[in-house]
Amino acid sequence: MSEILFDDVFKVEDIDPDGKKYDKVSRIVARSEKRDMYMRLDVNTEIYPMKKNERFLMALSPSLVLNTKDGSVSIQDKFEYIMHGRLYNITNDGCSKSQLEVEVYASFGGLQMTLRGHASHCVKFAVDQKLFLLIRKVES
Repeated sequence: MSEILFDDVFKVEDIDPDGKKYDKVSRIVARSEKRDMYMRLDVNTEIYPMKKNERFLMALSPSLVLNTKDGSVSIQDKFEYIMHGRLYNITNDGCSKSQLEVEVYASFGGLQMTLRGHASHCVKFAVDQKLFLLIRKVES
């Protein structure tokens, strides 16, 4: 049964903190509002521009079709920017707070995502899992 593995509203804290490396891609740094998760995410800003302090809903799902009690429901129309990729590592190396903090790494056609936070928010993830990353902007 397909389900959304993670979702939260994030606020962009910084864009390209290490300098701009590519013309069409920016690395955003964001923090989630509900779960206090930290995220670094490469975004093709030529097709989906993002600004500092902008808020967006980000969801991770193994499928674009969710199974509900009413049948299958497509979720892609509810989002503005979608990438498909693979989760390639989960670790607590380099996490400063405690053993309860983990980092989840995924690649979406070379665009990277790091999601860091409490391990309890990441229990549905597995190494080598296929993922869709879905984003839509929300009002401030």
